[in-house]
Amino acid sequence: MSSAIDKIIDRLTDIVAQAEKENNPAGYFAALYRQVTIRIREGILKGEFEDNQRMEQLDVIFANRYLDAYDLYMDGKIPMQSWAIAFNAAKSKKGIILQHMLLGMNAHINLDLGIAAVETVGNGKLLPLKNDFNAINSILASLVDDVQERIGKASPLFGILDPLAGKVDEDLINFSMGLARDGAWKFAEKLYLARKSNKEQIIADRDFRIAVISENLGNPKSRWLRNVLRIIGWFEWRNTARIIQVLTAD
Repeated sequence: MSSAIDKIIDRLTDIVAQAEKENNPAGYFAALYRQVTIRIREGILKGEFEDNQRMEQLDVIFANRYLDAYDLYMDGKIPMQSWAIAFNAAKSKKGIILQHMLLGMNAHINLDLGIAAVETVGNGKLLPLKNDFNAINSILASLVDDVQERIGKASPLFGILDPLAGKVDEDLINFSMGLARDGAWKFAEKLYLARKSNKEQIIADRDFRIAVISENLGNPKSRWLRNVLRIIGWFEWRNTARIIQVLTAD
């Protein structure tokens, strides 16, 4: 395996360290994504995927979409709407830990993954990629329990969201990895079948729709839910760097 994924992990490590230094909640998603990327690297080394070389290519293209969006924002430029909302939320430091995590997941899975899939196959066939495409989401889902446990350490009332899940805004609590995966694949199929001249518009339309979800994640429509989140936020740790340390601890 080339050093491409190692370079991605090094870059994510730097972003997490910088976020910790600056008390920037953008480090929450970066910490999670670093774990995912390490796990994918391990899977490639163990030959877990249908096409490990192709998975490496997909992983690098996928990761670079996040890194490019991050760099654009840090340079004072405007990334795609879905990422801009996530980074703006981190800059304002509004929202609970879970919201920052979901904003990153929403932009990266619902927007970036489909684009990365199409770029990975190029002029080849898309369908043979589907199982390895789904594997990325499976790896992310497999880390959810550990991440929830870590969030719980920094957010004592975080656990009250689970029993309320059936009563509150589904965009926030019921963010479904399965639905996100399926939606991302359908988007990839649409983008793959589109004429080259239409691709940019299809991506822009998708970004708009995902940005609407991001807005609801960051600012739920339900006043009752907003009040619940506010109460949870009151009891979360105020030290962002300390939270990042918990999220990245071995």
